[in-house]
Amino acid sequence: MFEHQDTLHELTQKGLFSNKLKATHRAINEIFPFIIRIAIAVYDPETKVLKTFLHSSGEDNPLSHYQSLLANAPSLKSILEKGRPRVVNDLNEFAYGEHEHTQKIKNQGYAASYTMPMYNEGIFMGFLFFNSDKKNVFTENVLRQLDVYGHMISLLIINEFSSIQTLTAAVKTTGKLSHLRDPETGSHLDRMSRYSRIIANALADKYALDDSYIEHIFMFAPLHDIGKIGIPDTILLKPGALDEKEWSIMQTHAHLGQEMIDDLLKNFGLVNFEHVDILRNIAEYHHEAINGTGYPRGIKGIEIPLEARIVAVADVFDALTSVRSYKEAWSNDKAISTLKELSGETLDQDCVDALIHNMDKIIEIQEQFSQDKFG
Repeated sequence: MFEHQDTLHELTQKGLFSNKLKATHRAINEIFPFIIRIAIAVYDPETKVLKTFLHSSGEDNPLSHYQSLLANAPSLKSILEKGRPRVVNDLNEFAYGEHEHTQKIKNQGYAASYTMPMYNEGIFMGFLFFNSDKKNVFTENVLRQLDVYGHMISLLIINEFSSIQTLTAAVKTTGKLSHLRDPETGSHLDRMSRYSRIIANALADKYALDDSYIEHIFMFAPLHDIGKIGIPDTILLKPGALDEKEWSIMQTHAHLGQEMIDDLLKNFGLVNFEHVDILRNIAEYHHEAINGTGYPRGIKGIEIPLEARIVAVADVFDALTSVRSYKEAWSNDKAISTLKELSGETLDQDCVDALIHNMDKIIEIQEQFSQDKFG
């Protein structure tokens, strides 16, 4: 009576999204052993960039830490224009394609592919790829069954991203209800979150960071100062320097942020979503210093979680190059000079170097998310 094993039982249990994708791949392989890779790329509608997010092929990943403007990937863009998934039963059709994505897939030895666009209530979210090591395997019968798995995977992604959007919306609403006006709002969050992703991507090989980790840093970085919701206006909006007592109160925002996040996670039923510790660490530790002089705990060096070290550099750089009530915007050169002075002392040297060595990408972000009167 109870002999049957549910091959997809893992999808309904607490666990990492990456493990759920691998469990789905194993279930598919029981029917279609020629499917050797399932991969997900997510789309950033603000920058129109497509970014690798997750895959199920173990170490065999030809497109790790890859991103591209969708406009520069015509074969993928055509899927959206047609409004239908794409079947390529012989990838030799793309043998002469010059795009980086095409070349890497071809060089990996995949023989055929099925690409599904992912939508959430009609809004494009990204692509789901099924790759095969054999040609001419994507028959109508196979595709009908893969469609079911594909939409199931899409729903898992939608659930993951919706959880983050729910949390972000809760934070924004709380801020408005509290009538707080943190000077670090507006385009600041757009820029510093993308700076954080640039830094994390540059450090991926050295620290063995996967695309999912990098994407979650990008998504969670805007919540770094959530604790400022609990700081009085008289301190948060004070135009001049804070006195010792006021500064002591201001410093509590880091630990307040971690406590608020735990409350929000509990109240919205989001305790178990993946990489939640990245969010907690960013909120609590982004003001810690490499030499131990930071707050709230005074930890130092590698005791500070990497995600907090990354966000700290992104946050400081954008603060220096942005207008504030108490200062004009600094030039990039002046800000870089200051980062170099802080490198190894209060800011992580690897993170500072990663930002400086990718200034072309930083400038692109600055131009796209230029500062308005609200920052």
